[in-house]
Amino acid sequence: MRKTLLALTAATATLMAGTALAADTVKIGLIMAYSGPFADTANQMQRGIDLYIAQHGDEVAGKKIELIKKDTGGPNPDVAKRLAQELVVRDGVDILAGFTLTPEALGAADVADQAKKMLVVMNAATSVITEKSPFVVRTSLTIPQLNYPFGKWAYDKAGIKSVYTLVADYGPGHDAEKAFAKGFEEAGGKIVGADQSPVANPDFSAFVQRIKDAQPEAVYVFIPGGAQPPALGKALAERGLTPPETKILAQGELTLPEAIESMGATADGIITTFHYTMERDDPINNEFVKAFRDANDGRSPDIFSVGGYDGMHLIYEALKKTDGDADGAKLVDAAKGMAWDSPRGPISIDPETRDIVQTVWIRQVEDVDGKPQNVIIDSLPDMKDPLHGAN
Repeated sequence: MRKTLLALTAATATLMAGTALAADTVKIGLIMAYSGPFADTANQMQRGIDLYIAQHGDEVAGKKIELIKKDTGGPNPDVAKRLAQELVVRDGVDILAGFTLTPEALGAADVADQAKKMLVVMNAATSVITEKSPFVVRTSLTIPQLNYPFGKWAYDKAGIKSVYTLVADYGPGHDAEKAFAKGFEEAGGKIVGADQSPVANPDFSAFVQRIKDAQPEAVYVFIPGGAQPPALGKALAERGLTPPETKILAQGELTLPEAIESMGATADGIITTFHYTMERDDPINNEFVKAFRDANDGRSPDIFSVGGYDGMHLIYEALKKTDGDADGAKLVDAAKGMAWDSPRGPISIDPETRDIVQTVWIRQVEDVDGKPQNVIIDSLPDMKDPLHGAN
């Protein structure tokens, strides 16, 4: 009897110690495509998350921050949902975060809603995500947020009257085309042709020939990164469709630094819209870029890195406001209306939609000290997603 009593006492003490430890820890479940074709996206976001923790410590409001990583392997909503359930039920996480891809975020949103856990979207960019649950908050972007005002800018500021659109045939491409065309046509412009190219290994020659035949003032493009930007740049150049004679407009992936390097001279004059520009000369951004490179063997940050970095800022500041209470509803309330100066510029969380409000940067590829790079030529401050209420 004495041995049984001692064993029960020891077990109870162990359980109480574990409970106390758990109470002093905030667990964040990260759901991302750490492997597969989108692994670099996830790893760049993870590097942003890790940098923020390295700079601000792994304790906030008296609570230890613990990260638990789960790999979806790609855009699979069912896998993301299962992983979210495991994180909540088995691992006891307090917050769900990450989400490289829209299917991941949509798959996990129902779990966050049922479990009443705050879910922080650090990259996935489809507008509807924040409408899936009142526990979803986003620190990245939406595609319409960038492209709707870009369409208006092309007509109002650049004086472009006719555009031919060419986008990759998948969800983000469709969203980009619709948003750009809506803004451009509302301003008074005319879309003279529209094409959708295969997502994987397209041959752009036929598309570019149709563009040339239509004789537009400009071409609007949305395609994935990797090998596609230089292939498209070459196809356009071969048919004489290059700036300044024909303006090339695109979302910023077309002129990521590695894409510019691959495109060479064919990148000159391309105009893009983006929410983060690494080259922006600002003290906060310069410090961020230097710290990121120092921590990652010279690798530069990108939109995924800054999404993860700002996502952690939101989590930390929300926990400070709740004095360490990780209750989902309290954290979301703390996030609503939050505003801060990010490496990308001033940003805030819309209290009505829980979506990000930020400056949209218009850039042009120019020669800077003998090297082509994105140069900011205009800015559109305080942009919201137009599907949540037009700006």
